[in-house]
Amino acid sequence: MKLVIDHADLAAAVGYAARTLPSRPPAPVLAGLLLDATDGERLRVRAFDYEVSTDTTVSATVTKPGRALVPGRLLADITATLRGDVHLDLDGTRLTLRAGSARFTLPLLPLEEYPALPEPGTTTGTLSAPAFAEAVAQVACAVSREEALPVLTGVSLRHDHEAGTLTLSATDRYRYAVRTVPWKDAALPDTGAVIPGRALLDAVKAVADDATVDLALPAGSNGLFALRGEQHTTTIRALDGELPKYASLFPTEFAHTATVEIAALKAAVQRVALVSPKKDGPVRLTFAGDGTLVLESGSGDDAQALDAVDTALDGDGLTISFNPAFLLDGLSALTAESVDFGFTSATKPAVLRGHGSDDHALRYLLMPIRQTD
Repeated sequence: MKLVIDHADLAAAVGYAARTLPSRPPAPVLAGLLLDATDGERLRVRAFDYEVSTDTTVSATVTKPGRALVPGRLLADITATLRGDVHLDLDGTRLTLRAGSARFTLPLLPLEEYPALPEPGTTTGTLSAPAFAEAVAQVACAVSREEALPVLTGVSLRHDHEAGTLTLSATDRYRYAVRTVPWKDAALPDTGAVIPGRALLDAVKAVADDATVDLALPAGSNGLFALRGEQHTTTIRALDGELPKYASLFPTEFAHTATVEIAALKAAVQRVALVSPKKDGPVRLTFAGDGTLVLESGSGDDAQALDAVDTALDGDGLTISFNPAFLLDGLSALTAESVDFGFTSATKPAVLRGHGSDDHALRYLLMPIRQTD
């Protein structure tokens, strides 16, 4: 293999593929990146860890086609520092990289031991890439970080053929985020899958600037989800199981509603949460009929804080407490300037939505924290 490639293109391709490299590979060859320069005008870079595969192509001037399996993280570190044209030359069991005065010689991993990468499967629908990336980022804030229940670490993707929509949802049992996007040209019946949240978020970030993205939801028993952008393709093994049903959890009628400017509320929550002796110490929100929302944190002999912002309240006054980190996650995920709170009572979950948003927009269900005086 012998080729010349722009340093920025090489660094971007290697960096994208290297993100899926396992920190503790189940087999030594899975620590490698597969470089494939066999079509004459492009370099293909791939990675695989039996759960997630990445595949990207970039333009290159190939004078001698070939394939090589190279230590991935080392290659990513090196390519991030290079400038100008990069010359790659494979000679026997060594790969040489040259750029300007810099020269690196890397050992190769046994190519014959590398497993076959999974085939992405047939595209089942196409979406706006920016819209899909935004939707994934919005619901991913509610993905669980605990591995005890693996299915809760995923994002559910469910297609409704009759409605022509794809609904994304995630929960960690303390909050539930739901977002719907139109998907009218999807060529499949009602179906769904739970995709590992961290891998899905990484995959959509790579294609967020593309015009469109092709999705392939798992079909039958193969359990493989695929996402294709203009240059990047990612496959992800779906998780077993389903998320809890959310339809009955979201109330449709509220005894109290309030609208608050998001930027002002986020700043106030961040300030009063500073005095909490615990990271998840509650912040108490008191919605008053005079158009004031009072935020408090801390109690007893501990440090205490109080702040206030304006609100428009419909209904009687209400005092409710939330985990500040979870509240901030929901506020940050909304794309509107103001948030609408919907409450049934101080002890029941609240619903957060962007003010003036439609039925497809993010809905964020947040459990309150019970406090004893």
